[in-house]
Amino acid sequence: SVPADASNPDSVVVSVLNISATLGSQAVLPCKSYRMVWTQDRLNDRQRVVHWDVYSNHYGDSKMERLCDMYSAGDQRVYSSYNQGRILMPQNAFTDGNFSLVIKDVAESDEGIYSCNLHHHYCHLYETVKIQLAITKKAEDTSHYWDGEKPVIVALQGSTVMLPCVNHNHIWTERHSEEEQQVVHWDRQPPGVPHDRADRLIDLYASGERRSYGPLFIRQKMNITDTAFALGDFSLRISQLESADEGTYSCHLHHHYCGLHERRIYQVFVTEPVREKKVVNLTTHNIAPAI
Repeated sequence: SVPADASNPDSVVVSVLNISATLGSQAVLPCKSYRMVWTQDRLNDRQRVVHWDVYSNHYGDSKMERLCDMYSAGDQRVYSSYNQGRILMPQNAFTDGNFSLVIKDVAESDEGIYSCNLHHHYCHLYETVKIQLAITKKAEDTSHYWDGEKPVIVALQGSTVMLPCVNHNHIWTERHSEEEQQVVHWDRQPPGVPHDRADRLIDLYASGERRSYGPLFIRQKMNITDTAFALGDFSLRISQLESADEGTYSCHLHHHYCGLHERRIYQVFVTEPVREKKVVNLTTHNIAPAI
């Protein structure tokens, strides 16, 4: 998935729905995100990890092998004694987002499809970058191209090759005060009002701070549950619907530390309740007139 860009409103709209409800009823505008669930990151040093794997058929056994991994607060680990000192990732990888794999003195046995796997468990980020490495003995045959699915690198035997894996997304930066990083707010545009003049209804922070806006009767009838950040459910509940409640509602989810900026939009229509038609059964009896 492509990270949302907070500076581009069009890129962060993840759903647009029309909702109709009857006068006097209760409407719920759903807005759920499990990436926004508030959990303390007590295992900060184990939350971010990168590992490189290779799928090789060099020996005819078609196996997947773990080459190395690196945690955000620890040294990188190389699994094979043969690769110790021969393959490595940059020591400052988690600072500049460059997780490229360097292979020194490449051999024919290094041929295969490599995968760079990026995991940010706290932010629920899981990305994989694949690269195919081929080895040649002729310098003129070295090349680097795209085969339609992945980069292909043809490297000279005995040389040093770098397999690129770059992620400059700011989620790889060090941890911040997360209570201020997560916020949800709901806006409402009455019919005919442009989005840049929408009314703010509610701000809710992961720290528990809540701000409600507008007249008292609006604050009383439009609410988000107090367990929103525990459940990831930021639905807006509107009680006692009136015609004046019609409009465009938008739920904005911001997790600045994780790079999450999403918007869900609802067009709310209020209709008159369907009145039950009373069926009157009239039976006419033939009664002889009085004489």
